[in-house]
Amino acid sequence: FHRTTQTMARTLFETYGGFAQISKVVMAFYDKALDSDILGPYFDDIDMRQLIDHQTKFIASVMGGPASFSNDALREVHAGLNIDRPSFEEMARVLAETLAEFNMKAEDVSTVMAQIEARAPVIITVGS
Repeated sequence: FHRTTQTMARTLFETYGGFAQISKVVMAFYDKALDSDILGPYFDDIDMRQLIDHQTKFIASVMGGPASFSNDALREVHAGLNIDRPSFEEMARVLAETLAEFNMKAEDVSTVMAQIEARAPVIITVGS
């Protein structure tokens, strides 16, 4: 098997297994989130299957995959959820931990988390 320079141009999405692997990461993330005293209540009365599908596409998009979410769409989805900075930070911590558990390199976790943090202003809806 011969690797060419094509490998260097791979996105994180491709490097870490595409939608199939990202959906596993997202499911593991929500297992942790639902167990969290801070995050769990946000998911009461939520269609988790639909949420996992959307979150998989969102994480894929921040990893360079074939999906995109505008800031307006993110703002609209999170508008009524009363998300504050501490809840956002807990979500980010749990996501980073989950990415690392799926053997994502630390620098790649940092890259993904920078993309998440960049969207904080449209996700945090309380006290911002």
